Amino acid sequence: MKRLVLVGGGHAHLSVLEALAARRPADTEVTLVTPSPRQNYSGMLPGWIAGHYALPDCQIDLLPLARDAGVRLIVDNVVGMDAERNCVGLPDGRHLHYDWLSLDVGSETETSWLQALGEKLLPVKPLDHFFSRWPEALAKARSTGSLHVVVVGAGAAGVEIALAVQFALASAGVQPRVDLIASGNGILKGHHPRVQERLRDYARRAGVKLHFQRAVGTPEGILLEDGQQMAADLVIAATGARAPVWLKLSKLALDPDGYIQVDPRHRSVSHLNVFAAGDVCARPGEGLVRSGVHAVRAGPVLANNLLAALAHQPLQAFRPQPNPLYLLACGPRYAIASWGSWSAEGRWIWRWKDWIDRRFIRRFVRRVIPGISRPGAGSG
Repeated sequence: MKRLVLVGGGHAHLSVLEALAARRPADTEVTLVTPSPRQNYSGMLPGWIAGHYALPDCQIDLLPLARDAGVRLIVDNVVGMDAERNCVGLPDGRHLHYDWLSLDVGSETETSWLQALGEKLLPVKPLDHFFSRWPEALAKARSTGSLHVVVVGAGAAGVEIALAVQFALASAGVQPRVDLIASGNGILKGHHPRVQERLRDYARRAGVKLHFQRAVGTPEGILLEDGQQMAADLVIAATGARAPVWLKLSKLALDPDGYIQVDPRHRSVSHLNVFAAGDVCARPGEGLVRSGVHAVRAGPVLANNLLAALAHQPLQAFRPQPNPLYLLACGPRYAIASWGSWSAEGRWIWRWKDWIDRRFIRRFVRRVIPGISRPGAGSG
């Protein structure tokens, strides 16, 4: 029996589970290791903060997907790997050996310069932690009548979260104050200037204050580079990503930032039995932006290549869109579209985004059959 180990329940691995359910190789044992039995869909996070979705609307249950695919599910973290020994390590010291490995574990939020905030700091990732802490912050705001939130990072995630927080607090009858720290790079770096202008205008109308300065965390809040001290009740970090630390000892070829170097087939350039997709990898020389859009689109190609590798068949390349479509939620049921030089905004953009997001969730919904237990959960 060949052993295929999937690490992480990210967007791309959903497509792998779907493909395995449709055409499972008869001579292969497949194991999925993931820290949660649910996959949180990041595209619906701003809508959940704003109150448009309940938590189950934004989550995909991995248990029935694994069951349908005949995949053993281990709910745990991977804390290390050795690509020379073909194994990954679990926190209790167990090792899972593989013939083929696929990694879709995402990235972590870089918060080293915000650690002085202590309990006031709330990174966007891991999403499980964010989903548990934000309701606590909102409940506290309702009891006190106010909340000062600073969102650090003005990429798509930071902008959407800042606007969602502003809307959620206002909707809860709380006196909101939301500041967005954009640093000197501006807002929505990489998007067309017209899109950036639309977001700046909307943020000002919504009451979100923009700061184009670098900042560091202090026990009281945020210190801007001009010396201004900004007290805060909560600081949400939507800052730059970093690769999982354990990859440094994996013996895989990594780029200067610590991400797995993969070829256009999303196979490791140093170990041909290892694949990676999503935020955890980098394609040398392409400058591919880490985005859920690319991870979702890479999923079917990754699934095809894993099955092809198991059958000793040719692999196919993933060609990312040069100008992917972004639909940016603005708090209320209103959104801004960004596609290259084209942009638009309105309630109809929100309806478009809502339709796409709900369709993605529905695609992976499986009916849980009573009496069917988690396959292999907790076993090594």
